[in-house]
Formats: sequence, structure tokens, C-alpha cells
Amino acid sequence: MTAIDDTPKPRLTLKAGLARAWESDLAWSFRHSPVAMVAAAMTVILLAASLGANWIAPQDAFDPAALNLLDAYTKPGEAGMGSNTVYWLGTDNQGRDLFSAILYGSRVSLFVGFSSVAFSVVMGVGLGLLAGYLGGRTDAFIMRVADIQLSFPAILIALLFFGVARGLIPPSQHEQMAIWVLIVAIGLSNWAQYARTVRGSTMVERSKEYVQAARVMGRPPIFIMARHILPNVTGPVLVIATINLALAIIEEATLSFLGVGVPATQPSLGTLIRFGQQYLFSGEWWILFFPALALVLLALSINLLGDWLRDALNPKLR
Repeated sequence: MTAIDDTPKPRLTLKAGLARAWESDLAWSFRHSPVAMVAAAMTVILLAASLGANWIAPQDAFDPAALNLLDAYTKPGEAGMGSNTVYWLGTDNQGRDLFSAILYGSRVSLFVGFSSVAFSVVMGVGLGLLAGYLGGRTDAFIMRVADIQLSFPAILIALLFFGVARGLIPPSQHEQMAIWVLIVAIGLSNWAQYARTVRGSTMVERSKEYVQAARVMGRPPIFIMARHILPNVTGPVLVIATINLALAIIEEATLSFLGVGVPATQPSLGTLIRFGQQYLFSGEWWILFFPALALVLLALSINLLGDWLRDALNPKLR
């Protein structure tokens, strides 16, 4: 009779888990990529600064009572006429500190970017799983809709959805619902990429033995898709989501620059750029330059991080 070994097995401690993660292929690739490390550091700094705007910013950019019109058009590094405060990035036409406005504006842009990407991921992954697993007419219908949407630029799709939603919402709620309408519009314009990617991976996975075994055991299709197939198709989705985060931030800035995005009471980086471009040729160059620089650094760092992640998760490029 075989003896049963009932000795307790050592649990994986947090320190051991971090050590294993540090020695993984992904961590090794990150440590040997200076571009990825610089991009990650820049992304973390910008994200932490925007989240901590309430404590870091010297002025509440959303509070009209904190503005001083006598400090309007103060040059970078100079003190305002109405106060002894030194504005390191200057002020705008209302005496608003640009450094504070950029921190608060980055927070709005990041919130819209993360939320819209999350919305498009949930929608695209769900439809891609259904199309790839069920096939037939369901697959044909979802993919034809995706093909039609991919034939148009994402900004035009977002403008269409934004206009339709604004028409359905009462005018008294336009300002309160503007950010949520923007999130849905950007999310609806980018779901097709995830759906096509997940559909292709799902069609490969559904014919494998572990999926066939789950079917024989009587598992419902929704359980098989969520428990067995979904974990094996998240790699490409993560890469696309990281790259699309930068694109979503730029798309939000574009819509806000066109005047159909975030309201003036909750300025984002795009809104600040729209205001600043009016003073580009009048001498107040800093009103446009610093918000535009913040947008470029934010989008570029996230995009470079996404490019590294794409290469690191692709075994053919190792």
C-alpha cells in the first residue's frame, strides 16, 4: 500500500513570487531595453503627477475663485503682477497657472483614455470570443460590422457617435455627461481591432484538446470562453490596449481641440491646446507650448512602452 505524503508543502511567499517575476523573460527584456525603462519611468512620473494634482499643483485649475486676472499672461519663471507667486510655466489669459492646469488636464485625459480603452476591450473581446467560438452567421455579422467600421478613420466614427449621443441627451445635461459621452464615443471607435484579433485566436484555440474536453464534460459555451479560451488570448489584447491608450489620449485631445470633447469647466490637454493656439502668434507662446509638450511626452512614452511590450511578447522577435 502506497504511503501518502502529507507533509505540508511550502507556500510561495511574496518575496519568492517577486524573485520569480524578476527572473522572467519579460522582466529580462525590460531590464535590457533602455527605451522601455525610460518610457516606463516617464509614464509613471506623469501618471503619479496627474493623480496627485490636488497635492502637487499650487493652484486648483478648476476653481474660478483661485484665478487672478492681474497675473494673466505672466511669462514662464516670472512672478505675477497681482501676487508674489512665481509661475514656472507661466499663466494663461485668465491668470491660471499652466503647471497646475497641465496636471489637472493630464488627469482628465488619462481618465478618458483608460476608460475608453477599457470599454473597447470589454466590447471587442466579448464580440471576438462570440464570433470565433460560435462561427456561422454570428461570426459573419460581427465581422462585417467590424469591416465596415475599420474602413473609416476612428476620429470620424467617434465624431459620429458623439454627435448622435449629444442629440439624444437633453441640453441641460450636456456638460455633465460630456466626459462619459466622449468615453463611449472613443471606445466604440476602437472595438473592432480587439474583436478581429480575439476572433482569430479563438478559432485556433477552440479546436484544441482542452476545449474539446470541456465540451465533452458538458461545460456551457460561456464558461468555456471565459475560463479556458480567454486566458490564452489576452497577450495580443494587452499589447493592443497599451498602444491604443496613447491613441485614445490623442483622439480625446483631437476631439477637445475641435470643440466637441471635454467642456471648458473640466479642461483636458486637448482643451488647453485649443485655448493656447489662439495666442501662438501674439507672443504668448507658452500657453500652447507646454500643454502640447505634456501631450507629446505622455503619448510618446505610452506608445514606446506598447512597442516594447509587443516585441517582448512575440517569441519570433526574441
